[in-house]
Formats: sequence, structure tokens, C-alpha cells
Amino acid sequence: MRMKNNVWKKMALLAVIWIFAAVSSLSAYAGDFKLGYNTNASSNDYIFTTKAPKGNIGKSMSIPFRIRATDEDMNNLRVSLLETSDFQQIESSGDSDYTIDYYPFEIMETTFTAKHVGNIKAGNVKSVSLSARVRRDAGQGYYSIPIQLEWDGGSDVDYINIWISTSTSSSADDEEDKKEGNYFVIGENQSTPRGIYPNVLDFDVNFRNKRETTAQDVTISMGLSEDDAKFPFEINDGNYDRTYDRIQPGESVSAHYSMAIRKDSYTGYYPIKFTITFRLSSEGDLHTEENTFFVHVISKDKEDDLRDFDANDRTKARVVVDSYRTEPSDVYAGEEFDLILNMKNASSAVPASNILFNLESEKVSDSAVFTTESGTASKVVNSLAPGESTEVRAHFTAKAGVDQRSYGITVKEKYDSPEFKNAEESIIVDIPVKQYARLSTSNMDVMPDSMTVGSESNVMFGINNTGKVVLYNVTVNFEADSIKPTDYYVGNIKPGETGNVDTMLSGVAATADDGTVRVVINYEDENGQPAEPVEKELTLLVEEDVQEDWNMDMPEDVDASGQAASEANNKLLLAGGGAVLVAVIAAAVFTVKFIKKRKEAKQQKDDENEIS
Repeated sequence: MRMKNNVWKKMALLAVIWIFAAVSSLSAYAGDFKLGYNTNASSNDYIFTTKAPKGNIGKSMSIPFRIRATDEDMNNLRVSLLETSDFQQIESSGDSDYTIDYYPFEIMETTFTAKHVGNIKAGNVKSVSLSARVRRDAGQGYYSIPIQLEWDGGSDVDYINIWISTSTSSSADDEEDKKEGNYFVIGENQSTPRGIYPNVLDFDVNFRNKRETTAQDVTISMGLSEDDAKFPFEINDGNYDRTYDRIQPGESVSAHYSMAIRKDSYTGYYPIKFTITFRLSSEGDLHTEENTFFVHVISKDKEDDLRDFDANDRTKARVVVDSYRTEPSDVYAGEEFDLILNMKNASSAVPASNILFNLESEKVSDSAVFTTESGTASKVVNSLAPGESTEVRAHFTAKAGVDQRSYGITVKEKYDSPEFKNAEESIIVDIPVKQYARLSTSNMDVMPDSMTVGSESNVMFGINNTGKVVLYNVTVNFEADSIKPTDYYVGNIKPGETGNVDTMLSGVAATADDGTVRVVINYEDENGQPAEPVEKELTLLVEEDVQEDWNMDMPEDVDASGQAASEANNKLLLAGGGAVLVAVIAAAVFTVKFIKKRKEAKQQKDDENEIS
């Protein structure tokens, strides 16, 4: 009996192992997708992360990471998602093979556009973030995403391991995303930390979760800089990140720092930037926000008279957009245009020099509305004397699928004046983007397609708005020598909707040609300006109304019984009855066809109303 029990135990154990293996296999296939997964991401030369970024199918995700300049300066650094064939897999179907690409992100015109990071000195670290939209059909699991790094004199490819989840984000994400502003308050209920060189400055920075949702996987990163004019502390530690599993609603945490003041620092207030990353659920999207906290350092005075930029000081130069225009004047979605800015130094006495203009487009769904071939639009002007103007020109392409409205281009300025350096200003210019009106017509039903002078024919068809703008005050004109000129008012037709035409045309003269009738469709834009008419044609024949001569010659010879008169009357009755019968049959056929067409048109209209 004991042996029998052992046998059963072994069989049960084998069954459990088999089931576990099967489930694991299915799980690995369905929920742990690893095509293109590179487990050696830790061998990266420049990029490092503390946690794998997480994304959800069908949503945009942020990919934060840090770049360390290991043994050389990385000047003019650009980073981007790298186009790759690592995710392509050959599948078999019957006797043929085909290739499937499992790359997890949607491929759009800006997916692989490089992001300019700037300069990183050797030994320093900089936080960077890229964004992309996850494909709706992406499989759940880990993906190893290649990142292209390019700088002056070098390039490299590193990898970031990300996790894609097929589950939808929590309601907390959706509700909190609707709210405006940052999630965290920094420096609440505390005074500005003050340190004196050569002492070490020990200070705390308070961070309070002001929302009603718990923040998870919180990382607080201090922005470091090698420039002692911007960052007054020695960079001694390898990591200045502070992490928290959870920060409850209304809860405050204090991040502690112990920083040695630099020897070359100057007395003054320094803005210390902090980047906070977190999630609102365990598998929710990664949120990122930045805040600034000031510290006061007492050290040596500056050796020159150059002061930091003061936005309230009116003695600096003022570089403004005096006027601007586009060529062509009307910008249409999907087409190229030139933006011409007339930049002027509005100051009456202070010159500007070393002027840098960066033109940045407004974004819709994380995608720039206006793009350039190079990815950026930067222009340099050596100097502008007081009152002097210069022309700045940039070439753009408007995104094809945007709605018809105005979109902004931000002109970011950075320049020097005799008493100031690195003055910064931002000016937004609005560029109206238009969409071409587009329409089509259904088949034109003409019933009857031939008639006599003085008769009427019914014309029915639909006008479909296939564009993205409203067609205002749509009218249809019917023109031909054989018919009475007729106008039919349809009204406004919204994008994706259909306006129906149902009118009667009257014949006034016999057709002298092939029966062509011009159908002219007119409409207006949103400003009430007439648009270019759309012309169509239909065929309608008009014939003369032929009158039958019913006067018949009386018979010359009539006998006493009246036989000749009777025969004549019979002939007349037969001829007249035949004509009446033909007319009745024709009228009946016309009436049946007319009623049928009416019913079909009504049914079509009811179907369209149900769809809309």
C-alpha cells in the first residue's frame, strides 16, 4: 500500500510539473514576449536606468534615462530611437514565408526624430526622456529598445529595457491626467538653505503630494551641472537620486542632501532643478515633472560687472517680433511654407549680440504640427543695434492630419547685452492652418431621363463632405438651354455628412445637343468667402410636344343605311382609344418609377440619419 501511494505521489508530481511547464510556456508566449530582448543592457557605455520604463498598449509612454559622459566631453549631443530590424521575425503560412515586425511603437514621421540634449562634460550625468506611442497590437512583455547617441566626434548605440503591458491604465491615471498643474509642491514650509564656503551645506527639500491619488515608484533626481556659475556644489557622490515606494495623498517627504560648496562658487542664490518621476498605479504610465528649489551660498564676489539676467530690468536690449508673414500667405495642412520673421531690437539705447533664435512648434498628441527637414530650426544673428531689424527665415511643413485652426510657433531668444549675458525671451506667433474642402457626389438619378416641352423631371443625388471643414451655404445650379434655370439650396454640410438634392427640372425647349445639363455646386468657407465651384453633368433630353391630327376625311359616298359613316366612326374610335391607352400605360409606368425612386431616396436618407 505504501508503494502504491508513492507511485501515485510521483504521478501527481509529474502531472503538476507538466502543467506548470505548459502554463509557463503559454505565459512566456502570451505574456512574457522577448523578441529582440537584450539581457546585456547593463553593458551599455553611456545610458543607465534604475527601473525599466513601463507602457500600456495604445498609449504614449515616456522613456526616461540618464546619460553619463564617461571619458570624454559629449558636445552637441543628440539622442533618438533607432530604426532597427531586430524585431522582425519570419513566419510560415503553408508553403510561403512572410516577415512580421514586432517593434512595439507606432511608426510616425517624428518617431525617430533626434532630440537635442546639449553638452555633457566628461564625468557628468544628464537626465533625458524620449516619448513614443505603443502599438495597440503589441504583445505584453519586455522589449530591448536601441537608442542612438550622436555627438561631435562620436556615436554609439545603447539599449533600454522596457515593459509593455496589455492591461489598460487605472482610473486613477485617467482622472489625474484631467487635472492641471504639477502633482508635487516643493519647498513647502521651509526657509532657503544657506551655506558658507568652505563648509558643507546640509539641507532637506520637502516634497508634498498635493493630489488625491497615491504616487508610486517615486524618484527624485537632482539636476547637476559642471558650471560653477549655475551649480555651487562639488559633485562627489555617484548618485543623487532619492527613491520612495509610495507617497500618500497629502503626505510630505524630505529628501536630505549633504553638499560641499565649490571653491570657485560666487555669492548668490542658485536655482537647483529637481526632476520627479512617478506612477499613479503599479503598471500605469510614467509621469515626469520638474521643479526648482533655491539655495543661498556665501562665497567670493564675482570678478566682473556682468550680472545675471533680470527680467524686470529695463536697461537690457529687447528683441521682439516686429512683424511676420508666411510664403505662401495661406498655409495648408500637408504642404510646405516659409515663415519670415522681422526681428527688431526695440531698445533705444542698448545693443544685442550673440543672438540665437530657436523656433519650436506647438504639438498635438506629442507630435509637432510644424516640422523641418533637419528636425530643428535655429538661426544665429551676430548683433542688432538699437532700433535695428533683421529678417529670420525658416522652412516648415504643416502636418497633414491636423484640424483647421491656428497653431503656435514659439520663438525662443537668447542674447547678450553690455551689462547682461544670456538674456532669454519667448514669443509665440500663431500660424493659421487651413484644410482643403473636399466633396463628392453620389449617382444622379434623373426620372424620367427624357420629357416633352412643358413637362418636369425629378433629379436626386447626395453631396458627400469628404474633407475636414464644414461646407457652408451649399447651393446647386442646373443650367442648360433646354430647361428652366433652377437653383436648389442644400445648406451646411459637416465633415463626414451628406446633403441631399431633390428637385424638379422643367423643359422649356427641345434639346439641340446631346442633352447635357451643367450641375454647378457652390459653397462658402467659414469666413463667408465663396469657394471654387464644383461642376458636374447629367443627361436630360427634352422633345417637342407632338399633337396628333384627329380630323379625318369624311367618306364621300354614304348609303341610306349610314354604313360609310359607321365605318368612319369606328376607325376614329379605334384610333382615339389606342392613343388614350398608350398614354395611360406611359403615365402608369412613370408613376410607379417615381414612387419607387421616392421610397429609395427616403430609405437612403433614413439609413444615413441612423448612421450619423
